[in-house]
Amino acid sequence: MTSVTAATPMPRSKTVMAGWIVSSVLIALLLLDAGIKLVAAQAVIDASLELGWPADENTIHLLGLILALCTVLYAVPRTSILGAILLTGWMGGAIATHLRVGDPLFTHTLFGVYLGVALWGALWLRDPRLRALIPLAK
Repeated sequence: MTSVTAATPMPRSKTVMAGWIVSSVLIALLLLDAGIKLVAAQAVIDASLELGWPADENTIHLLGLILALCTVLYAVPRTSILGAILLTGWMGGAIATHLRVGDPLFTHTLFGVYLGVALWGALWLRDPRLRALIPLAK
């Protein structure tokens, strides 16, 4: 197994580029979600109430801050695996919340699963450390 360090340039293969493209889209969506929580948009307050969460600005701001921090960790190559682990936990909470309120299974409840698979799949494509840890093909 080859060691990947900060001094090692990232290969510019199509696999890595595809991983960064998918990751960039996911990062943008997650930062958008964090941003609307940080400004406590009315839609977020309404959704919080529908999901049974407290709709006070402190709770919503804290959720936005946590999501932004986890997303930034995912975006930085050195901390990307930690970020993916934390975002997986975030998605688990979202799945549990949607399941608890009886939201539709395939569109709402499992959305966190779809997003989690996309996050890890994109990270697997862009990070040689993860590909070495989880070899999917010989």
